Amino acid sequence: MATQSRGFSYELDAVCLRLHGLLSKAVMQGVSYSELPPRVPMFACFSGLNSESALSKATFEKFLHLSDTFPELNRFLYLYDVQKLVSSIQECMKELVQIVSEFYRTLNTEPLFYPLIQQDDGVRFNISPTVTKLFAFLTYVFVRMHSLLDYSVKLAIEAEDLQHEFTNYPKMRSLNEQFGSRKKLSFNKSIGTLFEECEFITMIETLRNHLIHDGLLDDMPKAYERIEQGVAIERFILFPDMTEGRFDRYRNRNLFFSKEDKINERLPEIVTEFQSRLKITLEMILTRLGS
Repeated sequence: MATQSRGFSYELDAVCLRLHGLLSKAVMQGVSYSELPPRVPMFACFSGLNSESALSKATFEKFLHLSDTFPELNRFLYLYDVQKLVSSIQECMKELVQIVSEFYRTLNTEPLFYPLIQQDDGVRFNISPTVTKLFAFLTYVFVRMHSLLDYSVKLAIEAEDLQHEFTNYPKMRSLNEQFGSRKKLSFNKSIGTLFEECEFITMIETLRNHLIHDGLLDDMPKAYERIEQGVAIERFILFPDMTEGRFDRYRNRNLFFSKEDKINERLPEIVTEFQSRLKITLEMILTRLGS
């Protein structure tokens, strides 16, 4: 799992590097981009974006006024804002891969119950700080996937209609957009992308909305161990029943566990499919920028 995810991460990074380059070319069209960047004021690169700048909002505004004679300053400000979307996608994917690795390291190596005791053969469940951590990792994985849905829509919307008027510091068109705004895109619903209408994307949306708005994935989070001859031969976490990407629901109840769906067995393919769809989505954005 870790090797496959990291391999995909390298491929995604390569696509993102190309996006950085094409965005520079598109935004700086008609400007000598190779000569100006070394002289761009540092506050324009970092302030409001990066903790390396200690400027306040008020000081940032003063600096903008004092630097308004710098050639194409507003164009550079906008470029760095748009490129931040690409950087956010890169960092978010790194977090996702790291958290998934931590989930499996914890599940496979840390004790699930304190203190350690001799256990009878059979299947037993555990509730402990380790189990709490496992569920926190799972929550973060699905919430972060949805963050990537939002970031991808923002980037696509911006890339399809880049600003070209820089008499003032322009507001990004995608500033207040989220995943629901994908209907505005020319390639919305495209097969294989994050914008396809399919069970997989519905599942990611369902999980994120449940975890953010409605609660946990289990009323009493627990991890299971299968014991044979006093030794744990399997550990697993059960996942609620879902049909077509949505929880099986009866009125107020939506956490049914009839299928013995072990999320630790399915998580690698979920992450791999998400990375594949993200790569296809970014490549389609690249194509539109290059056309």
